[in-house]
Amino acid sequence: MRPVSRRTRAAMLGAFTAFSALLSTGSAAAAPQLNGDWAPFDRCPVDAPAMLAADGVNAIATCVASGSAAGSITLGNTRVTTGTTDLQLGVIQRGDGTTSLVAPADGALTADPAEIPGGLLGLMCPSNIPLVSAICRQLTDNNLNRVTATIQPAGAPRDFRINAAFSTGEPILTIPVRIHLRNPFLGDKCFIGTSADPVLLRPANLTAPSLSLQRFAADGTRDDEGEMGRYTFDGADQGDAAFAVPGASGCGAGLLDWAVNLKTGLPSAAGKNSVTLDDTTTYFGSPYDPASLAPNEGRKLAEFWHSARR
Repeated sequence: MRPVSRRTRAAMLGAFTAFSALLSTGSAAAAPQLNGDWAPFDRCPVDAPAMLAADGVNAIATCVASGSAAGSITLGNTRVTTGTTDLQLGVIQRGDGTTSLVAPADGALTADPAEIPGGLLGLMCPSNIPLVSAICRQLTDNNLNRVTATIQPAGAPRDFRINAAFSTGEPILTIPVRIHLRNPFLGDKCFIGTSADPVLLRPANLTAPSLSLQRFAADGTRDDEGEMGRYTFDGADQGDAAFAVPGASGCGAGLLDWAVNLKTGLPSAAGKNSVTLDDTTTYFGSPYDPASLAPNEGRKLAEFWHSARR
């Protein structure tokens, strides 16, 4: 490979920096706050047509929420400590035992950004490749070195198994995700995994959860004779260590994909990666007696949900 001239390196670095300065930093609208026992279901897609169509006998609409405040994910050679994750879904349970999933408009999974240890220095440096070496020499400012990784949905969840929530070692569902890497030099389109080739997470309970049932009124107020019921599965660690991870794409307009892959050991085969969510709490919420609301169980669920908005 011919050495890259100083003028070319400066132009490329300037282009990366200018490109990153144009990136949008907007965020999605905040979810509404819900009263009482409705609180975990603030993104439940109760107004989706499939949920509204549930009659309470042949199809029952249920809200599912699962969250963890901390965990970790290992992709190839890189381990990242994760922050808060929140998975929410609408579930249609049918009389024949089948289910279908309905994702919220903003996607089933949201997660706090996590920092890559060592930043760009740890992700790509040191290197004897002229372009990468030129970038590494610029990383005297922590803001330029800092790299965040955010898990994002990359498709609709599937393969939901409600019985797996009661047990250990059985995948509860399949979640297609991609990991968004952010840094001024990497640009805004640097991902590990894509919608066409996602990371497929299949979390299972690693430890047995404790189970409890709450009854509450339509507006979320705790009431032992209330219209709503909520199962709470508390205190289980969840994880998956059997997924494969594809290589990075779109990093530095594609010019830095190979550098990220080389240092992090991507693509990485199944069995060399893992994710753990600590002390997960999972909730299932639906009318306590769905059949009593037939044929409008789904519409009543939506009505109850909206009555709990603060």
